[in-house]
Amino acid sequence: MFATGSVQEVMDMAAVAHLATIKTRVPFVHFFDGFRTSHEIQKIEQLDAEDLIPLLDQKALLEFRNRALSPEHPVARGTAQNPDVYFQAREASNPFYDAIPDVVEDYLNKLGEITGRKHGLFDYYGAPDADRVVIAMGSSTEAIKEGIDYLTAQGEKIGLISVHLYRPFSAKHFLAVLPKTAKRICVLDRTKEPGAGGEPLYLDVKDVLYGQANQPLVVGGRYGLSSKDFTPAQVIAVYENLALPEPRNHFTVGIVDDVTFTSLPLKEEIALGGAGTIEAKFYGLGADGTVGANKNSIKIIGDNTDKYCQAYFAYDSKKSGGFTCSHLRFGETPIRSTYLVTTPDFVACHVQAYLKLYDVTKGLKKNGTFLLNTIWNPEEVQKNLPVKVKKYLAKNNISLYIINATNIAEEIGLGNRTNTILQSAFFKITNVVPYELAVEKMKYAINKSYGKKGEDVVKKNYAAVDRGGEYSKVNVLPEWANLVDAEEALTDIVPAFINDIVRPINAQAGDDLPVSVFKGREDGTWDQGTSKYEKRGIASTVPVWNSENCIQCNQCAYVCPHAVIRPFILDEAEQAKAPFTDMLKTNGKQFGGTTFRIQVDVLDCTGCGNCAEVCPGNKGNKALDMKHID
Repeated sequence: MFATGSVQEVMDMAAVAHLATIKTRVPFVHFFDGFRTSHEIQKIEQLDAEDLIPLLDQKALLEFRNRALSPEHPVARGTAQNPDVYFQAREASNPFYDAIPDVVEDYLNKLGEITGRKHGLFDYYGAPDADRVVIAMGSSTEAIKEGIDYLTAQGEKIGLISVHLYRPFSAKHFLAVLPKTAKRICVLDRTKEPGAGGEPLYLDVKDVLYGQANQPLVVGGRYGLSSKDFTPAQVIAVYENLALPEPRNHFTVGIVDDVTFTSLPLKEEIALGGAGTIEAKFYGLGADGTVGANKNSIKIIGDNTDKYCQAYFAYDSKKSGGFTCSHLRFGETPIRSTYLVTTPDFVACHVQAYLKLYDVTKGLKKNGTFLLNTIWNPEEVQKNLPVKVKKYLAKNNISLYIINATNIAEEIGLGNRTNTILQSAFFKITNVVPYELAVEKMKYAINKSYGKKGEDVVKKNYAAVDRGGEYSKVNVLPEWANLVDAEEALTDIVPAFINDIVRPINAQAGDDLPVSVFKGREDGTWDQGTSKYEKRGIASTVPVWNSENCIQCNQCAYVCPHAVIRPFILDEAEQAKAPFTDMLKTNGKQFGGTTFRIQVDVLDCTGCGNCAEVCPGNKGNKALDMKHID
């Protein structure tokens, strides 16, 4: 089992697993963090096959091929063995496993001569005379290195051992990199083994150190389960715990455990990305093209500048129509920040409704930039922005830009695909690369992506690029800093489960929920019927019913993917109570005395427009018009 912790390490060391498995005859699992590493876009130095072919053991490769099943030399493999011989046969494989550490180390050394980046079975980073050492594997090691640089600059003597060859765990190689000065060790595991004496890596380290002269104190902790972010504040908390007179063992970090009290206290997040690193966040809607545009943006920056680049994308489980947030970094030094952007220089909010749904300005740095896609003009923005947003912009001297990409996309004929317009606006506002060059590269990417779909599609997207400059700067008024937050009156009475769990999760604040909230739900129980309380209001345009043109065919309700448009038949008692008068006499003799109405729940609508498209209307006059949600 062979671990890597960054996209660059994956590039460098995937070959080692491949080469070593051929030479040792033992299967390798090369593993790294799902999503955090596997889905990160990073500018790296690439290896070519020509670099690696000379390292391949041709004799071992030939033997491997000769061992393949073949009718020319048939054998049976995987036979059922009885207890009399199975044990002995298993132990016969020991020499193959014993040889692995030296083979892997040899390949790592040879690879280091090619790349200039030296790696071992265990890599040490930090002060040579460290008294506190953390041991971890995977993407957390990159974040820990940032924390070490920050703390050693303040005089701390700390270090990190990154584990690469996890199995077989070589005690000899581990002890060779552990500083002799280490008095306290913390082992971090990204897993939970209920009922065990500790998590797997912690137990390995305890075993290796058992009986050693001047044996260091060893504690273990859990972090980042299910890809939960592992941030600089958590790194600092781990080292601060090690410095306590009695460090906490079997702790958790990154959550608030107010039930069994295992969690370490956290300080405020800090930016450790290195001087000159620019961070940006883009809030979008699943399938609106925001993620795709940002993938193109980071490639344009990476391919046309000397800057290092990184992009990572957080998705809502709803996928299409759900929440997305793109996290981009670019700078002059290698980027090791394997966690979400928490202190951005630039934030773009591509969905106007998000102003009330999420804390979109959270962490935006002083003197930063905020771009809002909105149908409001500058005067309406100054009037309608939520008080919380106004206060943040004024207190932190944020530059506010707006663009009506929704309207521009409709005019061009792109429907709700605002991504290219907003991508162009980002490049023009930030000038991270010369705007003319960005336009040229965006159009090249458009031609590559949409060329097969015809000239009309390409031209529409070219127009979207050209109109990205149609943004306005809005004056942030100094008096906004003194506004008083208006308390929102709760007009609905909802179950505690909705208020305490569902709504914070939907507001992207699930990370802040303490363990106690889940008491009584330890088995993963989730209540049914929770979506009716969401009411996101994320659509730009929603259907409005025109009764005069309705033929009561109900096709709109049939095609609606989210069941937000439905036909109703009202009897006389219901008609008397109805808060509306716009109704039709229901078609059909059996419905005598009733009225018919199509009702849209606009706050559940995602604005796809399927209903208006399918509506045949009365003599071609549609009964549904798409109007802006306001």
